[in-house]
Amino acid sequence: MATSKTRISDEPAYVLHRYDWSESSLILEVFTRHHGRIALVAKGAKRPSSNFRPVLLPLQRLHVSYGGDAEIRTLKGAEWQGAHIMPQGEALLSGYYANELLLRLLARDDAHVRVFDLYAQLVQVLASGHDGTIGPALRAFELLLLRDIGLLPELNQQTLTFSPLQPDAVYSLVAEGGLRAHAPQDRTGLAGTVWQQLQHSLDGESPFTDCLRLCAELPLEQRNALQSQLRALLHYHCGVQTLRTRQVMMDLQNLELR
Repeated sequence: MATSKTRISDEPAYVLHRYDWSESSLILEVFTRHHGRIALVAKGAKRPSSNFRPVLLPLQRLHVSYGGDAEIRTLKGAEWQGAHIMPQGEALLSGYYANELLLRLLARDDAHVRVFDLYAQLVQVLASGHDGTIGPALRAFELLLLRDIGLLPELNQQTLTFSPLQPDAVYSLVAEGGLRAHAPQDRTGLAGTVWQQLQHSLDGESPFTDCLRLCAELPLEQRNALQSQLRALLHYHCGVQTLRTRQVMMDLQNLELR
Protein backbone atom coordinates (compact mmCIF):
# COMPACT_ATOMS: atom_id res chain seq x y z
CA MET A 1 0.00 0.00 0.00
CA ALA A 2 1.27 3.44 -0.86
CA THR A 3 1.92 5.89 1.98
CA SER A 4 2.42 9.63 2.17
CA LYS A 5 6.19 9.11 2.08
CA THR A 6 6.15 6.73 -0.85
CA ARG A 7 6.22 7.55 -4.52
CA ILE A 8 5.10 4.71 -6.76
CA SER A 9 6.80 4.47 -10.14
CA ASP A 10 6.13 2.43 -13.29
CA GLU A 11 3.11 0.66 -11.82
CA PRO A 12 1.01 -1.42 -14.27
CA ALA A 13 -2.47 0.09 -14.35
CA TYR A 14 -5.76 0.62 -16.18
CA VAL A 15 -8.06 3.64 -16.02
CA LEU A 16 -11.50 2.46 -14.88
CA HIS A 17 -13.28 5.80 -14.85
CA ARG A 18 -12.57 9.54 -15.07
CA TYR A 19 -14.36 12.62 -13.74
CA ASP A 20 -13.94 16.31 -14.47
CA TRP A 21 -12.24 17.99 -11.51
CA SER A 22 -11.70 21.48 -12.87
CA GLU A 23 -11.52 23.20 -16.22
CA SER A 24 -8.19 21.55 -16.91
CA SER A 25 -7.86 18.50 -14.62
CA LEU A 26 -9.36 15.04 -14.11
CA ILE A 27 -9.98 12.67 -11.20
CA LEU A 28 -9.16 9.10 -12.23
CA GLU A 29 -10.24 5.79 -10.74
CA VAL A 30 -7.27 3.58 -11.57
CA PHE A 31 -6.80 -0.16 -11.07
CA THR A 32 -3.14 -0.95 -10.34
CA ARG A 33 -1.57 -4.38 -10.17
CA HIS A 34 0.19 -4.12 -6.80
CA HIS A 35 -1.81 -1.42 -4.99
CA GLY A 36 -5.38 -2.11 -6.06
CA ARG A 37 -7.92 0.53 -6.94
CA ILE A 38 -6.75 4.10 -6.26
CA ALA A 39 -7.91 7.65 -6.98
CA LEU A 40 -5.56 10.03 -8.76
CA VAL A 41 -5.78 13.64 -9.83
CA ALA A 42 -4.32 14.28 -13.29
CA LYS A 43 -3.53 17.98 -13.21
CA GLY A 44 -3.85 19.74 -16.55
CA ALA A 45 -4.87 16.51 -18.32
CA LYS A 46 -7.63 18.25 -20.30
CA ARG A 47 -5.30 20.79 -21.85
CA PRO A 48 -4.54 20.17 -25.54
CA SER A 49 -0.81 20.27 -24.83
CA SER A 50 -0.93 17.79 -21.92
CA ASN A 51 1.12 14.59 -22.25
CA PHE A 52 -1.64 12.83 -20.27
CA ARG A 53 -4.39 13.64 -22.75
CA PRO A 54 -3.73 10.90 -25.36
CA VAL A 55 -2.93 8.09 -22.89
CA LEU A 56 -5.50 8.31 -20.07
CA LEU A 57 -7.99 6.10 -21.88
CA PRO A 58 -10.01 3.12 -20.63
CA LEU A 59 -9.07 -0.47 -21.52
CA GLN A 60 -5.47 0.51 -22.28
CA ARG A 61 -2.48 -0.91 -20.39
CA LEU A 62 -0.47 1.88 -18.75
CA HIS A 63 2.48 2.32 -16.44
CA VAL A 64 1.76 5.12 -13.97
CA SER A 65 3.80 7.01 -11.41
CA TYR A 66 2.12 8.86 -8.55
CA GLY A 67 2.55 10.20 -5.05
CA GLY A 68 0.98 12.41 -2.41
CA ASP A 69 -0.35 12.40 1.14
CA ALA A 70 -4.11 12.56 0.55
CA GLU A 71 -6.76 10.00 -0.30
CA ILE A 72 -6.63 11.30 -3.86
CA ARG A 73 -2.99 11.12 -4.90
CA THR A 74 -1.30 13.06 -7.69
CA LEU A 75 -0.47 11.48 -11.01
CA LYS A 76 3.13 12.21 -11.93
CA GLY A 77 3.50 10.21 -15.14
CA ALA A 78 1.63 7.81 -17.43
CA GLU A 79 2.98 5.80 -20.35
CA TRP A 80 0.92 3.74 -22.77
CA GLN A 81 2.26 0.20 -23.11
CA GLY A 82 0.98 -0.26 -26.65
CA ALA A 83 -0.57 -3.67 -26.12
CA HIS A 84 -3.64 -3.43 -28.37
CA ILE A 85 -6.12 -1.13 -30.04
CA MET A 86 -9.26 0.17 -28.36
CA PRO A 87 -12.17 -2.32 -28.35
CA GLN A 88 -15.20 -1.21 -30.37
CA GLY A 89 -18.98 -1.66 -30.24
CA GLU A 90 -20.23 -4.46 -27.99
CA ALA A 91 -16.68 -5.20 -26.86
CA LEU A 92 -16.23 -1.60 -25.67
CA LEU A 93 -19.50 -1.67 -23.71
CA SER A 94 -18.48 -5.02 -22.21
CA GLY A 95 -15.22 -3.45 -21.07
CA TYR A 96 -17.11 -0.61 -19.40
CA TYR A 97 -19.30 -3.24 -17.73
CA ALA A 98 -16.20 -4.98 -16.32
CA ASN A 99 -14.91 -1.59 -15.13
CA GLU A 100 -18.16 -0.92 -13.28
CA LEU A 101 -17.93 -4.29 -11.53
CA LEU A 102 -14.41 -3.49 -10.31
CA LEU A 103 -15.45 -0.03 -9.12
CA ARG A 104 -18.36 -1.44 -7.14
CA LEU A 105 -16.79 -4.62 -5.75
CA LEU A 106 -13.19 -3.65 -4.96
CA ALA A 107 -12.29 -1.39 -2.05
CA ARG A 108 -9.63 1.24 -2.57
CA ASP A 109 -6.02 0.44 -1.67
CA ASP A 110 -6.72 -3.30 -1.52
CA ALA A 111 -4.37 -5.20 -3.82
CA HIS A 112 -5.83 -7.92 -6.06
CA VAL A 113 -3.00 -9.14 -8.27
CA ARG A 114 -4.94 -12.12 -9.62
CA VAL A 115 -7.93 -9.95 -10.45
CA PHE A 116 -5.66 -7.48 -12.24
CA ASP A 117 -4.18 -10.25 -14.37
CA LEU A 118 -7.67 -11.63 -15.01
CA TYR A 119 -8.85 -8.19 -16.14
CA ALA A 120 -5.85 -7.88 -18.45
CA GLN A 121 -6.78 -11.20 -20.09
CA LEU A 122 -10.38 -10.05 -20.54
CA VAL A 123 -9.25 -6.79 -22.18
CA GLN A 124 -7.08 -8.74 -24.62
CA VAL A 125 -10.08 -10.87 -25.65
CA LEU A 126 -12.31 -7.81 -26.05
CA ALA A 127 -9.68 -6.10 -28.20
CA SER A 128 -9.34 -9.14 -30.46
CA GLY A 129 -12.54 -8.23 -32.29
CA HIS A 130 -14.07 -11.74 -32.18
CA ASP A 131 -17.71 -11.17 -31.25
CA GLY A 132 -18.31 -14.84 -30.49
CA THR A 133 -15.90 -14.76 -27.56
CA ILE A 134 -17.34 -11.72 -25.74
CA GLY A 135 -20.13 -13.50 -23.86
CA PRO A 136 -18.01 -16.50 -22.78
CA ALA A 137 -15.16 -14.16 -21.78
CA LEU A 138 -17.53 -12.12 -19.58
CA ARG A 139 -18.87 -15.27 -17.90
CA ALA A 140 -15.30 -16.41 -17.20
CA PHE A 141 -14.44 -12.97 -15.83
CA GLU A 142 -17.55 -12.88 -13.62
CA LEU A 143 -16.89 -16.35 -12.20
CA LEU A 144 -13.23 -15.70 -11.46
CA LEU A 145 -13.84 -12.21 -10.06
CA LEU A 146 -16.48 -13.55 -7.66
CA ARG A 147 -14.19 -16.39 -6.63
CA ASP A 148 -11.11 -14.25 -6.07
CA ILE A 149 -12.94 -11.75 -3.84
CA GLY A 150 -14.58 -14.55 -1.83
CA LEU A 151 -18.16 -14.29 -3.10
CA LEU A 152 -18.44 -17.54 -5.08
CA PRO A 153 -19.12 -20.83 -3.30
CA GLU A 154 -17.61 -24.15 -4.33
CA LEU A 155 -19.49 -25.30 -7.40
CA ASN A 156 -19.08 -29.05 -6.87
CA GLN A 157 -21.20 -29.28 -3.72
CA GLN A 158 -24.36 -27.86 -2.18
CA THR A 159 -23.35 -24.87 -0.08
CA LEU A 160 -25.46 -25.42 3.05
CA THR A 161 -25.22 -29.21 3.32
CA PHE A 162 -21.82 -29.84 1.66
CA SER A 163 -23.54 -32.67 -0.21
CA PRO A 164 -21.92 -33.61 -3.52
CA LEU A 165 -23.88 -32.70 -6.63
CA GLN A 166 -25.78 -35.33 -8.58
CA PRO A 167 -24.77 -35.02 -12.25
CA ASP A 168 -28.32 -35.09 -13.62
CA ALA A 169 -30.01 -33.06 -10.86
CA VAL A 170 -30.62 -29.32 -11.34
CA TYR A 171 -29.08 -26.72 -9.02
CA SER A 172 -29.33 -22.94 -8.74
CA LEU A 173 -26.83 -20.34 -7.56
CA VAL A 174 -28.58 -17.85 -5.28
CA ALA A 175 -27.19 -14.88 -3.39
CA GLU A 176 -28.05 -15.86 0.18
CA GLY A 177 -28.06 -19.62 -0.19
CA GLY A 178 -25.14 -20.40 -2.45
CA LEU A 179 -25.53 -23.44 -4.68
CA ARG A 180 -28.67 -25.39 -3.83
CA ALA A 181 -31.12 -27.86 -5.32
CA HIS A 182 -33.38 -26.09 -7.80
CA ALA A 183 -36.46 -24.75 -6.02
CA PRO A 184 -39.80 -23.60 -7.55
CA GLN A 185 -38.96 -19.94 -6.82
CA ASP A 186 -35.61 -20.19 -8.63
CA ARG A 187 -35.88 -18.82 -12.15
CA THR A 188 -33.06 -20.82 -13.69
CA GLY A 189 -30.85 -23.77 -12.92
CA LEU A 190 -28.09 -25.91 -14.37
CA ALA A 191 -27.37 -29.61 -14.19
CA GLY A 192 -24.91 -30.74 -11.55
CA THR A 193 -22.48 -31.92 -14.21
CA VAL A 194 -22.25 -28.36 -15.61
CA TRP A 195 -21.48 -26.87 -12.20
CA GLN A 196 -18.85 -29.57 -11.66
CA GLN A 197 -17.24 -28.76 -15.00
CA LEU A 198 -17.18 -25.07 -14.10
CA GLN A 199 -15.46 -25.83 -10.79
CA HIS A 200 -12.92 -28.00 -12.60
CA SER A 201 -12.19 -25.10 -14.97
CA LEU A 202 -11.77 -22.69 -12.05
CA ASP A 203 -9.26 -25.06 -10.45
CA GLY A 204 -7.20 -25.51 -13.63
CA GLU A 205 -3.79 -24.07 -14.47
CA SER A 206 -5.35 -21.59 -16.94
CA PRO A 207 -8.71 -20.83 -15.31
CA PHE A 208 -9.70 -17.89 -17.53
CA THR A 209 -8.99 -19.77 -20.77
CA ASP A 210 -10.56 -22.97 -19.46
CA CYS A 211 -13.72 -21.18 -18.25
CA LEU A 212 -14.01 -19.22 -21.49
CA ARG A 213 -13.73 -22.39 -23.56
CA LEU A 214 -16.30 -24.25 -21.44
CA CYS A 215 -18.78 -21.35 -21.50
CA ALA A 216 -18.40 -21.12 -25.29
CA GLU A 217 -19.21 -24.82 -25.64
CA LEU A 218 -22.38 -24.73 -23.52
CA PRO A 219 -25.71 -24.86 -25.37
CA LEU A 220 -27.41 -21.47 -25.66
CA GLU A 221 -30.04 -22.30 -23.05
CA GLN A 222 -27.38 -23.20 -20.49
CA ARG A 223 -25.30 -20.13 -21.32
CA ASN A 224 -28.35 -17.94 -20.75
CA ALA A 225 -29.12 -19.69 -17.45
CA LEU A 226 -25.54 -19.20 -16.23
CA GLN A 227 -25.57 -15.54 -17.26
CA SER A 228 -28.85 -14.93 -15.44
CA GLN A 229 -27.63 -16.49 -12.19
CA LEU A 230 -24.26 -14.74 -12.23
CA ARG A 231 -25.86 -11.37 -12.97
CA ALA A 232 -28.33 -11.79 -10.10
CA LEU A 233 -25.46 -12.64 -7.74
CA LEU A 234 -23.39 -9.68 -8.92
CA HIS A 235 -26.32 -7.25 -8.64
CA TYR A 236 -26.95 -8.47 -5.09
CA HIS A 237 -23.36 -7.84 -4.00
CA CYS A 238 -23.20 -4.52 -5.88
CA GLY A 239 -26.42 -3.41 -4.15
CA VAL A 240 -28.23 -2.55 -7.39
CA GLN A 241 -31.06 -3.99 -9.47
CA THR A 242 -29.27 -3.27 -12.73
CA LEU A 243 -25.77 -1.98 -13.36
CA ARG A 244 -25.59 1.26 -15.35
CA THR A 245 -23.55 -0.22 -18.16
CA ARG A 246 -25.86 -3.23 -18.35
CA GLN A 247 -28.86 -0.90 -18.72
CA VAL A 248 -27.09 0.96 -21.53
CA MET A 249 -26.50 -2.36 -23.34
CA MET A 250 -30.16 -3.35 -23.00
CA ASP A 251 -31.34 0.07 -24.20
CA LEU A 252 -29.13 -0.18 -27.30
CA GLN A 253 -30.39 -3.69 -28.03
CA ASN A 254 -33.99 -2.45 -27.79
CA LEU A 255 -33.22 0.35 -30.23
CA GLU A 256 -31.78 -2.13 -32.73
CA LEU A 257 -34.98 -4.22 -32.54
CA ARG A 258 -37.22 -1.27 -33.44
